[in-house]
Amino acid sequence: MKIKKMKKLFVFAPAILLVVFLLNSFVLTEREPKKKPVKKEVKSSVVSNVIFRSDDGGQTWTDISAGLPEGTQRTGLPANGLLANEGGLYIRTGNGIYHNGSNAATSNWTKENFPGNQRNITLGNNGILAYDLWGKFLKKANGTNNWSPMYTDFQKQAVRIDSTMDWMYKNYKMKEVRTAFETAKGTVLIGSSNSLFRSANAGKTWQQLHVGNGRMQLVESDGVLLTTSKDGIFRSADDGQNWERVVTEGGLGVAVERIDGGFAAILNNPINETNSLHISMDNGKTWSNTGKDLQASWVDLMMTKMGIIKYAPAIISVKQTGKYLVCGCTNGIFRSTDMGKTWEKLSLPAVENMGFNLTASGDVIYVMPNKGC
Repeated sequence: MKIKKMKKLFVFAPAILLVVFLLNSFVLTEREPKKKPVKKEVKSSVVSNVIFRSDDGGQTWTDISAGLPEGTQRTGLPANGLLANEGGLYIRTGNGIYHNGSNAATSNWTKENFPGNQRNITLGNNGILAYDLWGKFLKKANGTNNWSPMYTDFQKQAVRIDSTMDWMYKNYKMKEVRTAFETAKGTVLIGSSNSLFRSANAGKTWQQLHVGNGRMQLVESDGVLLTTSKDGIFRSADDGQNWERVVTEGGLGVAVERIDGGFAAILNNPINETNSLHISMDNGKTWSNTGKDLQASWVDLMMTKMGIIKYAPAIISVKQTGKYLVCGCTNGIFRSTDMGKTWEKLSLPAVENMGFNLTASGDVIYVMPNKGC
């Protein structure tokens, strides 16, 4: 009897193994999209996998990292040190600003030495504004190479207006600067410590607006301003003088972006610990919750808490490029042709990461793999 059982085992074991193999192959095929090859940069450089560019809506990617400082290989690129416009991509890193032209499909970086220690850059109406958390501002007008000090009286006035106790005020009697933005009308908004400061006369005088918490991302479209806040997304229709909360999930606003005909926003819900995507097509007045397929499921959240997976899927960034709405998530890059109703997963740049941050200008999209969580 034992011999007969052993014979049956030897007959059925290979069949069982074959079935398991075929099932696993089917599951992997269903879960993973076919990876398309990343276009390789011709130049040789030790720097790679820092930033990628796509001119076809994310179908193919070109690694344009070659030529950047070697330190970026380890640290990656901070979102507040990078911007894109019709002139190309600008990166603030090391002791300079690096520029890759809009027509440069490969790595073609030019470097401009920088006079200060400012680490954050943003676009103004007629140039680039650089600033640091100590409230030191520099501005370079378009078509020039000269950086000039700006808003030199901000700290003095801000401290006099607001003496709220925080670590920066307690230790240095200064306000921590986290955001700078110039509206189409020339009004300057600075997110500092626990509030927003506004100047309508090029920084000569400032007033405090009790909205936000300093860590604010601002955008403008058709005269309407939106900003992220610890309490959701706020809207202003009078050049930043007055603000109203227009969308919240009980948590903080993660990001807000302009799209054709409206805005897109990412919010965090602290109850279910997920990020959600919202779309407005009426200048930020009303919003719809979309992109639910991109949110973490209860299974994902449970597996994360149990330590089975490191990170649950989460929406990190959103941009529009041409006809596409693109989301960078912790589990990949997703694209929608119907304003977030349905999504397809794009082939990824061949890097190990914990998510993707996006920036875009026109039909060109840039992707930065996260170096942290």
